[in-house]
Amino acid sequence: MSNIEGRAIDCLYPLLLKSWKDSWVQATNSPGELKCQVEAAWGEGFEDGEALIAAMDAAGVRTILATDLLAWSYRRQARFAADMTEEIAKLTQRYPGRVYGLADYDPFDISGSLKKLERDVKEHHYKGVYVHIYGYDIGLDHRKMYPLYAKCEELDVPVSMQVGHVLEAMPSEHGRPIQLDRIACDFPNLKIVGTHTGWPWVDEMVAVATKWPNVFINISAWLPKYFGPSLLGFMRSRTGSEKVLFGSNGLSWERYLIEMDRLEINQERAELILRGNAERVFGL
Repeated sequence: MSNIEGRAIDCLYPLLLKSWKDSWVQATNSPGELKCQVEAAWGEGFEDGEALIAAMDAAGVRTILATDLLAWSYRRQARFAADMTEEIAKLTQRYPGRVYGLADYDPFDISGSLKKLERDVKEHHYKGVYVHIYGYDIGLDHRKMYPLYAKCEELDVPVSMQVGHVLEAMPSEHGRPIQLDRIACDFPNLKIVGTHTGWPWVDEMVAVATKWPNVFINISAWLPKYFGPSLLGFMRSRTGSEKVLFGSNGLSWERYLIEMDRLEINQERAELILRGNAERVFGL
């Protein structure tokens, strides 16, 4: 039986079915690309949804927000990965409350992306958007991004975006977290989530999340043992514990949760980070 009362909600999970993982690995192994170091931590991937749910149950993960991430190659100017909309929609229907999607956004196809986003939210119960900006070679506060923010505000869904450096062969500068300051200023009712902690600009991410009530930090892609003093202090504080979300980016759930326990965060605040904040921000 599915463990719907699981301990954690994973707010950023690449849908590691073998079909998607294989397409991503093939893309990153293309000439001129840089093999992403995180792929080794992903393992072999899951054969099907049943295997995925079983792994979630074993780890105590109640719900995942699966990224429908296509991404864009900076060097080849082409898509990176397979479209997983159909697979995510099927999992959402088959396993109620366990799997939801986060839509992709292509700033080079604004109209098409916004139409698909609205369809994904209204028909497939997607819970927001995940932006991987680097390959497009524009900033998160670029004018091509503003139609997305307006649409997400209209649909009342959060927009998550990777901030900090990027491991693929793309320039990292466009991921500076300070850009979220301008976005929050222009869209005060938009829930904004900066993922991957913002490293090496963690202080920028913490500063923006401290300033704006609608800005949050997703601690995905970094195991807790690597968290620095600035982020740890924020997570342990009353204010910060209400602004931080758990996400794995495909890293081992079991290992991640064990390391979270070692941080010695107040139990009530740890529960907010692992689950409560996600329920509030994403309406779960």
